[in-house]
This record gives sequence, C-alpha cells and structure tokens, in this order.
Amino acid sequence: PPAYPRRRFETGRLPPGSALRYADAMRLVLPLTLFLATICFALGVVQPLIRVERLFVFADEPSLVGIVSGLWSEGDMLLALIVAAFSLVFPAIKLALLHVAAYGGREAGGTIPRWFRALSNWSMLDVVLVALVIFAAKTSGVATAFTKPGLWFFAASVVLTAAASSLLKSRGALIDHD
Repeated sequence: PPAYPRRRFETGRLPPGSALRYADAMRLVLPLTLFLATICFALGVVQPLIRVERLFVFADEPSLVGIVSGLWSEGDMLLALIVAAFSLVFPAIKLALLHVAAYGGREAGGTIPRWFRALSNWSMLDVVLVALVIFAAKTSGVATAFTKPGLWFFAASVVLTAAASSLLKSRGALIDHD
C-alpha cells in the first residue's frame, strides 16, 4: 500500500469525516443563497436598471417598478401587467416558495408545482431585454445607454434563485407535482 493517504478519486469514497463537513457547509450555503437572492431581488426591482441619455441633455434612469408604473400610467395596462407578472410577481412567489421549502419542511408543503417552475424560468428575459435596449441605443447613435446597479442586482437574483432551487432539489426538499 502507498505511504500517502488515498484520495477520493483513487478509492471512490470520501475521506472520513468529509461527508459531515459537506453537510455542514450546505446548511450554511442554502440560507446564505436564499438571503442574498431575496436582497438582490428587492434591490433589483427598485434600483435603476439603465441610464439612457438623449442629446446630452435628457436622461432617464428607470427601475423595474418605475417601468411598470410608467407603462400603467401611459395606458399600456396589458403590457404593464405582463411585465409585472413575469418580472415581479412570479420571481417573488418563487422566492417565497423556496423559503417555505427550505425552512418549512415537507409538512409545510415544500413543493413547487411544475407549471410554476416553467413560468419562473422567464424571469431572466428582463435582463436580456434591457441588454438589447442598451445595444440598440448604443448602435443607433440617437441615444447612449449604460447599465445601472438594478440590472446587476436583478441578474444576480435570478442566478441565486436558480442556485437555491438546485440546492433544495438536490436535498430532496423540492418535489415536482401538478
């Protein structure tokens, strides 16, 4: 036998005690991920997403909430409802359900319906649309656009929510049902 300790890839097993350390780490990673996802979501919807400057004089810095309220007040109620549903309501409900699944246990109904997971996957669409607006503004020459912190917070929220969902699914806390 070799004089050095065998590594996992040599034996196919974890070293003694490492499974316990992994479980302890996961107990810290999931709450931290959910907490950061919630904070990033809150900041992402109220902070400005982009700065659009026209003719070096006029500038707008809309937030996601500001965009929805602007659409509503200008009479585009259907578009405002669609943006609000996919950007605000569905991600907020998914975060709430992930918190219930993580901390409420199976007795609390820690499951997310399959249809809701399909809808919540569209939340990254906002980030893509803002990126397209910035690209169009920069290439048109009429306006310039710059990303603002709200876009980065919102994108981080989407990624962290997906990570939390994956962690819960690997733990067996999330069960698909119809």
